[in-house]
Amino acid sequence: MKVPMLDLVAEHAPYRGELQSAFERVLDSGRFVLGPEVEGFEREIGAWIGVPHAVGVSNGSDALLLALQAVGVGPGDEVICPTYTFFATAGAVARLGAKPVFVDSAECCYNLRADQVAAKIGPKTKAIIAVHLFGQCADMDPILTAAQKHGIPVIEDAAQALGAKDKGRQAGTMGTIGTFSFFPTKNLGALGEGGLITTKDASLAEKIRKLRVHGAKQKYFHEMIGGNFRLHELQAAFLRVKLRHLNSALRKRRQSAEKLLAGLRDKWSAIMPLDSCVCRGTGGAKDVKPGTVLLPFSCHSAEGEHTWNQFVIRVTGPGNRDALKEKLAAVSIQTEVYYPRAMHEQACFDHVDGAYPISEKLCMETMALPLSGSFSAPLI
Repeated sequence: MKVPMLDLVAEHAPYRGELQSAFERVLDSGRFVLGPEVEGFEREIGAWIGVPHAVGVSNGSDALLLALQAVGVGPGDEVICPTYTFFATAGAVARLGAKPVFVDSAECCYNLRADQVAAKIGPKTKAIIAVHLFGQCADMDPILTAAQKHGIPVIEDAAQALGAKDKGRQAGTMGTIGTFSFFPTKNLGALGEGGLITTKDASLAEKIRKLRVHGAKQKYFHEMIGGNFRLHELQAAFLRVKLRHLNSALRKRRQSAEKLLAGLRDKWSAIMPLDSCVCRGTGGAKDVKPGTVLLPFSCHSAEGEHTWNQFVIRVTGPGNRDALKEKLAAVSIQTEVYYPRAMHEQACFDHVDGAYPISEKLCMETMALPLSGSFSAPLI
């Protein structure tokens, strides 16, 4: 592709030597599992996020699984989560024998509708997963208020939102537990797999540390049923290098996003989908003609809240998103659809009740564009 979604070789080039030194340091140490690199990374990323307990784990999907297990989710329980999200959110719930209870999305930031979360709480609700989608935090205050009223833990799925904020609060610090992914495409990506769990609760952190090594604090003495969910020393070493460059990387992404927003307005006549946030169910989308390009809407006005893990636009009307995708591919510009099918439409989640019209519309209309200096919104 002439313009790829992400060029990891180019991204790593400025600190290639640092990554090679990290590899050699781990190789020479002879420590490859839960050693000083993992401990150092947990300490450093915890300080960067501003949370007292950070636990490195195998990947973002396992981080969700361990978070749910730590708060006691099991067979017969219900967990509220958005339907417009990556599969791991709902998949982790089902893996524990619980039922994902879906809520629709808001047309502003694509995050879950806060008012619908409160409405879905029932006697079987064991937890709420608030996903911070594409690098922007969900509207957390009403979710936290509803959860506190019913004594329900809130898990922040911040896989795409390291560094994002809601009213000055870092993603992963507002709920009971935060979970992160270090998949290579993330703004802080490993050179393989990796994940993180954050919490302010020391007892939960201790429980999660046991769960990641088969439920044992002392080797061969198992207090609970856990698994092998450890972050590798080598990945921790790579992440420590990349963490030192994260602030600069986020600044560049935000600058690129601003340039792309301006370019899309100028060359594609793109517009904002609405005039104000609708996360709480007030207001609505603009009436526009089919084929209109809708820009990503930021619900947070303060500078630096959005981390732009993905730059997702909408193209209104059936088939128009796919037509634009093909047109861009013809000029060697790579794009990606996030997500072509909502969770309530997946074959593995049969017999889902309720209607999710906004999420279904987003699945038909959304598309991510590359966020790089080489993509400047060509005329179409």
